Amino acid sequence: MSWISPYFALVLLALISAPEILAADYENGLAPPGAPPSAFPTPSRPVAGIVTDIWRDEESRDRASEAENVMNLLGVNSGFAVADIGAGSGYYTVRLARRVGPSGHVYAEDIVPDYLARLARRVASEGLGGSITIVRGEPHDPRLPAASVDLALLVHMYHEVAQPYGLLWNLAPGIAPGRPRRGDRRPQGHGAARYAAGPASLRIGRGWVSPDGLL
Repeated sequence: MSWISPYFALVLLALISAPEILAADYENGLAPPGAPPSAFPTPSRPVAGIVTDIWRDEESRDRASEAENVMNLLGVNSGFAVADIGAGSGYYTVRLARRVGPSGHVYAEDIVPDYLARLARRVASEGLGGSITIVRGEPHDPRLPAASVDLALLVHMYHEVAQPYGLLWNLAPGIAPGRPRRGDRRPQGHGAARYAAGPASLRIGRGWVSPDGLL
């Protein structure tokens, strides 16, 4: 007679399966570290704290066609490789993955381990693991492979970036040569002007200046 009760067997099965279910399926950086924060000027503006991985509910955002409009404006099509910088809960990540299809790819980057772990579970549950790579970057460096994406998207997160000069500088090598560098437009609404980094950040966003030109 077996000494394992049905209840014990169920608990044992749960314990065996849990590591696979709860594992944080993300990479700790996909490229060597870029320029350090000390290489850049300190932005003359406040920095908002990172308090949540969700910006409004997804249903209301979809009713406003937010992601659809943004992807259309950026010309995101099948086969594109896109970086979602500050991916959070993955609102854009999963929609980008469906838009670019199996011939494209999405790099979903964030710096908060808990957010990344939840995003990994979401990606797996929606069957998009083959189209999305989840990467843990640094606050000043997304750590993307060189020339790996056609464009980078930064949405509802720029005001939380402590070192925007460094982030944009270290993001630039990840954009394939000849591709547009696209992200947050100049901050608007919700007091966002307080969080603009200053004239140097606009020069970086428009011209991607050299280190000599920046420093």
